[in-house]
Amino acid sequence: MIVLKAAQQQLLAALQSVAGIVERRHTLPILANVLVRKSGETIEFTTSDLEIQVRTSATLGGDAGTFSTTVGARKLIDILRTLPAEQPVSLTANGNKLTLQGGKSRFTLQTLPSDDFPLVNEAVDFGPAFSVPQKTLKHLIDQVHFAMAVHDIRYYLNGILFVAEGRTLTLVATDGSRLALAQAQLEADIPKQEVILPRKTVLELMRLLKDGKTAEGEEDAQIEMRFAGNQAKFSFSGMEFVTKLVEGKYPDYNRVIPKNHKNIITLGRAPLLASLQRAAILTSEKFKGVRVNIDPGTLRIASSNAEQEEAKEELEIDYDGPAIEIGFNVTYLMDALGNMGQEMVRLEMHDGSSAALITIPDDNGFKYVVMPMRI
Repeated sequence: MIVLKAAQQQLLAALQSVAGIVERRHTLPILANVLVRKSGETIEFTTSDLEIQVRTSATLGGDAGTFSTTVGARKLIDILRTLPAEQPVSLTANGNKLTLQGGKSRFTLQTLPSDDFPLVNEAVDFGPAFSVPQKTLKHLIDQVHFAMAVHDIRYYLNGILFVAEGRTLTLVATDGSRLALAQAQLEADIPKQEVILPRKTVLELMRLLKDGKTAEGEEDAQIEMRFAGNQAKFSFSGMEFVTKLVEGKYPDYNRVIPKNHKNIITLGRAPLLASLQRAAILTSEKFKGVRVNIDPGTLRIASSNAEQEEAKEELEIDYDGPAIEIGFNVTYLMDALGNMGQEMVRLEMHDGSSAALITIPDDNGFKYVVMPMRI
C-alpha cells in the first residue's frame, strides 16, 4: 500500500511539527517512533513521551483506505533532510517494513505495531475553552520563560503558571531569585482556571507557535486552550497538543511584586543591555555579580573578577532622587532586557537591599522582579 506520496518539504514539515518531544533514548523503544494513521485522504502523525502528546494531520496523497503503524521519527526526518526540497517522496507499507523512496534513493525502515503505541488518555473534566492569537501567547511566553527554575527541588517552580480569570490571561515564572509576569486580555469572561505547565511543554510551545498572520488579509492565527485538573490541551494550526500538568501550589506571586517604589528611572533598553553585556565579560564565572550605582543624572555599572580585572560603564539618566548602590546577578538583568522588544524600560527601586522592579512604560502587563545580591 502506498501510504503517502508528496513533496519532501510537505512531509518533513508535518513530521518536524510533532517530533520535538521525541527523546532519542527511552526506556520504551516505541516512544522513539511516530504513530502514522491513515484514514481515506487524511494522514495523522502522533508522538508521545507519556507526559506530552502532539498530533497533526495532513493530506499527503497515496492510496485510499485505512492503515496504521509506527516508525522511527528521527531516522525518517534525518533521511528526508538529505533529500532535495522539491523531491517527490513516497512511503510504501510492506509487511512490518516501511519503504521511503525519493528519486533513485530508497530506504527500508523497521516498524512497530500501532496498537502498542501508548496514547495519552485525555481528561474528561476540561474547563471552558478560550482563545488568543498565537503571536500573543508566544509573546507572553517569551517575556517570562527565562525565569523558570531548572531541576529545582520545588518542582512546582519548574514550569510556568497560567491563570485565566475574567478577561485576563496571566503567565508567571519564578526560580526564587527573580519573578517574571506577563498579561494579555481575553475576548470573553472566563471563570478562574489555574495550571502549571511543565518546562518541556513550555519550550515545545515556544517552538511551535507562530508569531505572524495565517495569510494575507486573514485574522491572526488563534490558539485554543482548555485546562483540566491534571491536563492542558492546546489546538492550533491543525495541531492538537495535550500535556500533563505540574502538581503543587504555586507561590502567591502578588506578594512578591513590590509596590509604591519611589525611586523610578526610565531609560533606553538597548543602551542598558549593551552596558550590562560588556560589564558581564569581566564578572566572576561563579557569581556573575555587577554593582549598580545610581546618582542624580548618572547610572554606573561596575564588575570585577578574581584576576583583579574590572569593567566600568556609565549611562546618563533623568533622575534626581537619593543615591542607591545595589548588586545584581547580571544574567538576571540581561535575560529580561534581551527578551523585551520595547525601546524604553523603567527601573523601580527602594534601596540597595530591596527587590528591584523592571516594567515597561505605558504597559501594565509586564513586571519583572529581581532580588539584589551582595557584591
